[in-house]
Amino acid sequence: MKTGIATVSISGDFRTKLSAIAAAGYSGIEIFEQDFIAYDGSPNDVGQMVRDHGLDVLLFQPFRDFEGLPEPLRAKAFDRAERKFDLMQALGTDLVLVCSSCHKAALGGIDRAAADFHELGERAAQRGLRVGYEALAWGRHVNDHRDAWEIVRRADHPNIGLVLDSFHTLARKIDPETIRRIPGDKIFFVQLADAPQIEMDLLYWSRHFRNMPGEGDLAVTDFMRAVMATGYSGPISLEIFNDHFRGSSTRGVACDGYRSLISLMDDVRRAEPTLAVDLPVIPARVRPKGVSFVEFATRGQEARDLEATLHALGFEQASKHRNKALTLWQQGEIRIVLNAETTGHADHSWNARGTAVCDIGLQVSAATDALDRAKALGIEPFSQPTGPGELDIPAMRGLSGSVLHLLDDSSDLASVWEAEFGVATTPKGAGLTRIDHLAQTMSYEDMLSWTLFYGAVFDMQKSPMHDVIDPDGLVRSQVLETSDGALRITLNGADTHRTLAGRFLSESFGAPVQHIAMTTDDIFSTMDRLADRGFEPLPMPRNYYDDLAARFDFPAGLMERMQARNVLYDRDEKGEFFQVYSKAFAGGLFFEIVQRSHGYTGFGAPNAPFRIAAQKRLRHTPGVPDF
Repeated sequence: MKTGIATVSISGDFRTKLSAIAAAGYSGIEIFEQDFIAYDGSPNDVGQMVRDHGLDVLLFQPFRDFEGLPEPLRAKAFDRAERKFDLMQALGTDLVLVCSSCHKAALGGIDRAAADFHELGERAAQRGLRVGYEALAWGRHVNDHRDAWEIVRRADHPNIGLVLDSFHTLARKIDPETIRRIPGDKIFFVQLADAPQIEMDLLYWSRHFRNMPGEGDLAVTDFMRAVMATGYSGPISLEIFNDHFRGSSTRGVACDGYRSLISLMDDVRRAEPTLAVDLPVIPARVRPKGVSFVEFATRGQEARDLEATLHALGFEQASKHRNKALTLWQQGEIRIVLNAETTGHADHSWNARGTAVCDIGLQVSAATDALDRAKALGIEPFSQPTGPGELDIPAMRGLSGSVLHLLDDSSDLASVWEAEFGVATTPKGAGLTRIDHLAQTMSYEDMLSWTLFYGAVFDMQKSPMHDVIDPDGLVRSQVLETSDGALRITLNGADTHRTLAGRFLSESFGAPVQHIAMTTDDIFSTMDRLADRGFEPLPMPRNYYDDLAARFDFPAGLMERMQARNVLYDRDEKGEFFQVYSKAFAGGLFFEIVQRSHGYTGFGAPNAPFRIAAQKRLRHTPGVPDF
């Protein structure tokens, strides 16, 4: 099965696009007419350049406003078609996409349109070409693939077929199961796009908000299951219109697109195993079981400051690495590794960012399968030389050049801590038991890419995106988590450096983790013990607690205990949530302590504006602007 992408889907000039598409692994391209017209080269030159990149021209598009026109417009439409046929032959493609007419003079009528396409098929056949008809969701008379198919059926010509586009079907809420009634050999081409579920004008939605399959909310997998059930064996191709993609990395968006296609078709194969999906078989999404460790690159006084912070949070140094300048700090199931190496990955991270998270270890059901799936999706594996007695742990590149190590219960990986650190006992600590979630900060334009990254490799579900109000801007936030809550990752996208998240990005040169949330079964007991160790929580104003008292009913004394320990609070229909934040360190990193009660599944979102305001107050120097 060939994979493709429309040239309009990514940024850059035509040659740059071809290089990125070829490098990502696609079979071919859809040439969007505007890209061709803007290029300073003949059709023959363009076609040869495409082939020189190892690609095929799968489709030329779009040819607009063809069917149902009265004379003399009808004759002119056929003249235009002949000129496009000339161009297609020079480019070296045999298929053109004709989208349903939006012309104000176009006349309705299925038989009229079918007659036009039959004649167009006769002309195309004389040149060995084919015509694919697509129903635009906003077409004047035809906006449903079922009507487009009826026109193709009545045209009754071997050179006339159907083009299906997931956006045009799913945006109009048309049941994709209706596609199963169409003969697969009459579907000439399939275009794919996802989108967030937004109620707006269809044309505007399509032109600005499409994204890769798996990045949005549309039922693209159901759409492709129906397509494959027809016996379709032609190309699958991406046609994406997205404002952020137009200004993003050409190669990055191309790679995301290829990843989305491979992941989508793997989902189709697994959902309906009897379907013939002619793409390599890859391992299934791997189930994360939690965070095994978080590793900081740190040195000197910053390392000593971080050690003091960890001690105040109840951690103790459990061991040192046998060969390297690594120390392991532990409490409950939480492992924090401090890496002061002057070579290798941690050294590069330190030189770029200072103290920052450089490595995250994920406990997974099958480490090798996770890495094999990641490589099949075009994700770069990571490795560096190992020393005596060290284990070669599967790993891949993560956000901002960080590393994700993958550990499972196999005998070797399960014993890594004893093998490399000699750990035999776990410090008692102050009641922190495990990592509740990791908060990763990035530019907003990168959020879709990292949503796709986690969702394509791991068995995780994404939440709806929501807005976090910062006094100086907006931060978008989205959660990816396992169904049992074993792993939760929040992705926070900053639009401006003025927000706390944006400032962290600029000051840390893109450090991948801004905060680590750890859970306790009794936040008040934990806070009492941490107070004895010198821990200073982020101070919250009295106004916050006065507002809580107005919104919620509390048992006697609970409000006073929360205020005394700067504990924040939220409640939903399932349960309660308590949270405390540390003060920021190392350019904006911070820790969070949480207690989830009675099935609460949120993250204290109503508290975010007050937490951000409190953090900004501590950063502000009187008389000096923050930004």
